Amino acid sequence: MEKSTVYTRTGDGINTSIIGGDRIPKYSLRLEAYGTIDELSAFLGNLVADDAVIDEQRLQILKVQNMLFNIGGYLATPPTIRKPEVPGLSQENISEMEEWIDIMDSQLPKLHDFIIPGGCKASAKANLARTVCRRAERRVIQLAAQEEINLLVIAYINRLSDYLFVIGRYLNKFANFEEIIWQKPENI
Repeated sequence: MEKSTVYTRTGDGINTSIIGGDRIPKYSLRLEAYGTIDELSAFLGNLVADDAVIDEQRLQILKVQNMLFNIGGYLATPPTIRKPEVPGLSQENISEMEEWIDIMDSQLPKLHDFIIPGGCKASAKANLARTVCRRAERRVIQLAAQEEINLLVIAYINRLSDYLFVIGRYLNKFANFEEIIWQKPENI
């Protein structure tokens, strides 16, 4: 078997190939949407590499990264040739993530204030991933304004940002870091 090369030289200009062979500008909204999903997966990889993340959470995040790969492939495929469903994505995936959130949240103090990202390194990584997740959601919604996008994609990404917020709080609690509470200015 011959080893494949990483580079093709077909993307040396302003265009790149997408699934199906079409070439689109690298600044296109489609590329921005699935590229941000890829970026989010990389931030999740950074989070899961942290020693503070327990095995159960590692498995959850790995499952999410695999789903993000499916979502990225779906978004990289033009609507003229893609199926309406995202491979492997269903309402059950969203419900499962809600269960993960509920389990962690049940062990956290009730939230009365806005939380400033920070605390332990793992929590800070979770919050970085959360902000990239929110940007991915905005990019997918922008793409959905131009073409039909399976609404489960948007719901999944939205729930993922909730998961990342809660896991950030959870990681701080179990690393014995105080949450950083936003200090409201007196004149507001």
